Amino acid sequence: MPRSALVRYALGSAGMGVYVTVPGLLLLYFLTDTLGVTPWLAGLVLLVPKVVDIVLHPFVGSLSDRERARRGNRLRLLTAGCALAPAFVALFAVPAPVADRPWAAAVWVAGWFVVANVLFASYQVPYLATPTDMTVGYHGRTRVLSFRMMVLTVGILAGGALAPLLAGEGDSVARYVVMALVLGVFTVVFQIVGVGGVRDLLPSGAPRSVRAVAPTGPRGPGATLAEVRDVLRRNVPFRLLTLAYLLTSSTTHLVLAGLPYYTRHELHRPGFTTVLMAAFVAPALLTTPLWFRFSRRWGKQRCLLIAQGAFVAGALGLGVGDAAGLAVPVLATLVLGVCFAGLQLFPFSMVPDTVREAGRSEIERTGAYTGVWTATEAVGAAVGPYLYSAALALGGYAAARAGEEVTQSTGAHTAILLGFTVLPALLMAGSLAVQLRYRLDAQAARASEPDGP
Repeated sequence: MPRSALVRYALGSAGMGVYVTVPGLLLLYFLTDTLGVTPWLAGLVLLVPKVVDIVLHPFVGSLSDRERARRGNRLRLLTAGCALAPAFVALFAVPAPVADRPWAAAVWVAGWFVVANVLFASYQVPYLATPTDMTVGYHGRTRVLSFRMMVLTVGILAGGALAPLLAGEGDSVARYVVMALVLGVFTVVFQIVGVGGVRDLLPSGAPRSVRAVAPTGPRGPGATLAEVRDVLRRNVPFRLLTLAYLLTSSTTHLVLAGLPYYTRHELHRPGFTTVLMAAFVAPALLTTPLWFRFSRRWGKQRCLLIAQGAFVAGALGLGVGDAAGLAVPVLATLVLGVCFAGLQLFPFSMVPDTVREAGRSEIERTGAYTGVWTATEAVGAAVGPYLYSAALALGGYAAARAGEEVTQSTGAHTAILLGFTVLPALLMAGSLAVQLRYRLDAQAARASEPDGP
């Protein structure tokens, strides 16, 4: 693998990191504390568009398989996904007449969220299919994904640190629009670089055997769901990995969604969102190479279980709030950040292992597998914030328009704290319990073909 092409491929993740992070971090807070949308409705705004992803991502995956069979690559879909930035800006650019009506504002945000998710899927699915399309082995796939993870972390850090700074304390829609414009430019530039990296990493032209097996048959939602069922039914290791990652993705996105509420109402420092976000993401830049080295010695499965267990402890540590000073929440968040690197690196690098171990016929529908996987991530990105919004609603959290001051009840404060600490700990414990049933890792390592440089 040429290092320059590998770096260009990985750079495509920087733009993806922004889109994965900013809506997860700020969209719920934008709805409840700038547009005045009640928590239960705001949660639905985040959840319902993601339901579309259950069909959308596998459909895009199957479509990318057809593209690869016909053209030898998945580049057309990848390029189409570079139109994500305008939809990302529109997500926050709520017109004043619409913003004055919380229901209308909720519909506006939900509609543009669907559009943005379609474009994101068009980029993400073929992009993540690349490691499986390449002829590298067990550790080689981890190496590719470790490069991607480090750059993804830069994108997450850029989005997570800059977005709260640019948006301020949510005192106006205009501040959010400026934030979206700045980060939208960042996103599209790195997406385009990533397209070039994918082009350079793949062989020039598809193998004859690939071109000969262009998928046939119906392409509608029914056929897509049938393929999803077939993939999950036939590949047990993939099914277990997917279920565990659904819980992991729900957990990490819940933490993102709850962070602005936690810093404002429990730490009493709204500006501390950027600090804790940096503490959550920055460790991944340093620890991803270490996780990769550990995985070569201990295997991906064991390292992933360690990351999941430590995450549970870190989440519970946040329950102290500011009672013992700000150092404790910062240290607990740093622990979560170290774990986050492993929680992203290992599941993503294990997906190609499950596909390749299933045989040649499954490799030829890699896009379908990737579609199921990214749909799982997308659903987790909705379920996590929805669960947190449900906790807020049950606690009686009061929504507010930009510039309004609202005093929250004791029940709301309890919901903010428990929803941010105990709930993610329980979800991650569930993920760990499922992951313990995964048995493919040692077999995949033994059967791996020699890795390239």
